[in-house]
Amino acid sequence: MTYDFIIIGTGIVGLATGLELNKRYPDKKILILDKASSLAADQSGHNSGVIHSGIYYPPGSLKAQFAAKGCQKMVEFCEEYQVPYRRCGKVIAAVKEKELPILNNLYERGLQNGLQLKKLGQEEIKEIEPYLTALAGIYVPNTSVVDFIEVCKKYAELLKKRNVEIKLGHKVLNIIEEKEHINVETDQGLFVAQWLIACAGLQSDRLAKLAGCPLTIKIVPFRGEFQKLNSNKNYLVKGLIYPVPDPKLPFLGVHFSRGVNEVIKIGPNALLGLAREGYRRGSFNFKDSIEIINYNGFWKFILKYWQTGLNEWFLSRIKSLYLKQLQAYIPDIRERDIKYYTAGIRAQALDNSGNLVNDFYFVEGRRSLHVCNAPSPAATASLLIAEYIVNRIEKLFK
Repeated sequence: MTYDFIIIGTGIVGLATGLELNKRYPDKKILILDKASSLAADQSGHNSGVIHSGIYYPPGSLKAQFAAKGCQKMVEFCEEYQVPYRRCGKVIAAVKEKELPILNNLYERGLQNGLQLKKLGQEEIKEIEPYLTALAGIYVPNTSVVDFIEVCKKYAELLKKRNVEIKLGHKVLNIIEEKEHINVETDQGLFVAQWLIACAGLQSDRLAKLAGCPLTIKIVPFRGEFQKLNSNKNYLVKGLIYPVPDPKLPFLGVHFSRGVNEVIKIGPNALLGLAREGYRRGSFNFKDSIEIINYNGFWKFILKYWQTGLNEWFLSRIKSLYLKQLQAYIPDIRERDIKYYTAGIRAQALDNSGNLVNDFYFVEGRRSLHVCNAPSPAATASLLIAEYIVNRIEKLFK
């Protein structure tokens, strides 16, 4: 079967890219493939559900550019198509003296990114989050929550109305770029297109490699576990409570988020995963593990962060240690108030030097474009990222 465009991936970025392609080229045939049996099966369906404003991202980075406008586009989309969301604001809380200079730097960074922010003293923090104990904080009013699975369902509904085909349960086995077209071999048959866009998340580096693209990164899975606050203690968290990031650590840290379903999630942590799609504790995939172990960049990363990794493991396994971390923010939380909820897998690109790729990363073939790192705020800014992706693929055929 022949198409003008094939997109691999029915996560939020792949579906948004389908919408943008159809908007610009309504007469072109577009197919979206995924090996999963449902939409948003991986990262798009396992996250905090936060529509980010972009305060954490370095000015000038793609992250910052995408978040600033992407946040507003997502809210406008939800309003136009009746996808439930709630604007709740975010408090970034400094609980240690050493975090105060970092908090001030974060405030300045947010202003550079064009955000409306408010510095908070202890009394002002209590007005927003009565049970949060902190030395100082920043209030980010332009932050909302949504169920991104519902966003993906709405994207798919619109795509089908516009005659874009979505085929689930189609695992890509090979990608062959020819001079005039590109072949996508799946376990359900061959599909041919003029152009290919891969938004494959956890499998993105493998698909780029299949297409013959040069790669200097590898996807390493990090498992993020969420705890859940018992519903009778929901009064402890009104909206979103985030930590001040430690610049020495590779990930943000645990935060509290009240979702649109009123469930209060605590997390995620960051544990090295031994399976790219291992959502259960103890999940192991031999192929995934061997690839990680054989990658030089992984060992360089471990040398830098082995203590952090060990600490994360202990926090995951010893509830009393984890509780102590939470009580630094909300002292009224007790061990009986939290229980394991769910987990997600972060597709994190790691370069040959052992550095986390902290921004979006794209690789091009002759007839293909591969999204090989799509960190947060990918879900928030999916509509804006889709515009960027289509602009890049247009450069290939124009």
